[in-house]
Amino acid sequence: MTQDSSGLQSTSPVPLELLRTPPPKERADAARNRAAVLEAAARLFAEHGVEAVSMDQVAAAAGVGKGTLFRRFGDKSGLAVALLDARERVLQGAVLSGPPPLGPGAPADERLAAFLDAYLDYLLEHLALVRMSETATPGARYRIGAYRFWHRHVAILLAATPDPDHTAHALLAPLAADHVAALLPEIGEPRMRTGLLRLARAAM
Repeated sequence: MTQDSSGLQSTSPVPLELLRTPPPKERADAARNRAAVLEAAARLFAEHGVEAVSMDQVAAAAGVGKGTLFRRFGDKSGLAVALLDARERVLQGAVLSGPPPLGPGAPADERLAAFLDAYLDYLLEHLALVRMSETATPGARYRIGAYRFWHRHVAILLAATPDPDHTAHALLAPLAADHVAALLPEIGEPRMRTGLLRLARAAM
């Protein structure tokens, strides 16, 4: 781990920047179909809820064939991942080059607190979609590329602790969408935020 004027930098074999979710590269017609599908899915999910919308409905609303939809996204969880992609890139960009304390230039403990707060904002705004993407199959959360980015970022900030990789997983565990969805009605958002910050301070 090194420190310079741009903030904390990773000494991991995989730099944090390379874990950032890249935008898709595709032909113009494929890009148009993708945009139509994502626009239709976002509208239907907002109107009816994620669970109530079928892939057939998304295909019909987007004006594409069901085969095209399934080949491109696989299932509804794949569609959820695609919808979240742009939102994740915004947060990733803020972590990499945004103003402190979320971006570089602040002490590690302040950056960690800012990240947990910002991630919870993102999660609560898109909770149903994140939950679907993380629970489609056992362990799906940990195979999503964005999770590797969040984990590496937190581990970098915890570099001075005894086991940064494990502690990063432990701090991200309470932010699993299924966990948050289950506890939110009982403990509420303010207690959830306070608890996360308390865990972050203990970890540092």
